[in-house]
Amino acid sequence: MDFGQVLTTGTLIRRYKRFLADVCLDDGTRITCHCPNTGSMLGCSTPGSRVWLSRADNPRRKYAYTWEMVELPGAGLVGIHTGHPNALVEEAITSGRLPAVAGYARVRREVTLPGGGTRVDLLLEGHPDRPPCYVEVKNVTAAVEGGVALFPDAVSERGRRHLEALQSLLASGSRAMLVFCVQRGDVNEVRPADEIDPRYGRALRAAIAAGVEVHALRAQPTIHAIRLESSVPVVCP
Repeated sequence: MDFGQVLTTGTLIRRYKRFLADVCLDDGTRITCHCPNTGSMLGCSTPGSRVWLSRADNPRRKYAYTWEMVELPGAGLVGIHTGHPNALVEEAITSGRLPAVAGYARVRREVTLPGGGTRVDLLLEGHPDRPPCYVEVKNVTAAVEGGVALFPDAVSERGRRHLEALQSLLASGSRAMLVFCVQRGDVNEVRPADEIDPRYGRALRAAIAAGVEVHALRAQPTIHAIRLESSVPVVCP
């Protein structure tokens, strides 16, 4: 995924109201930008951090700038935009960087599951030998020492419901898959954040035991683009 523009740089003043952040641009201008991440942004929203912003051309937008990345000590650039992971994972699938789903002819986005009410991010169809594969994507930005990424970074009832929905799909003969999209290059594995949300950790383990396929793909963000480049293991001790 290319940004398609030269990103604007600045220093984070504060992040607030979940979807807003104040930034001092490098030229000294203070602006309010859109923060496209409603999670806790654990470790990624420290005042004084260097940030990268995209700018929209739409004059009707209230906030012209969107926060894209933050620079963290020892980690480099971390992508915080939760609107990107679906496209990143789809790009990885269609370019063959997720071998577990090689051979599917079509990718559909935002598909409502049988029975209605719940949507899944991607549906892969048209494989000559395998059943349809439903794919849920989760954005990962939080990490601790030793290259361990954690999900979720706050209690996530929605994430737990998604796991239950994926598990229920197995009974129909479909494949069900969860893909963690890790938007930082310093991560060697992904683990459930049991101390933050133990119910999610239990639900993840139950889903894996039932047959839900779980993968993690790691990106190395740059100031020009973000691409998922390699797989990392999902560890559930």
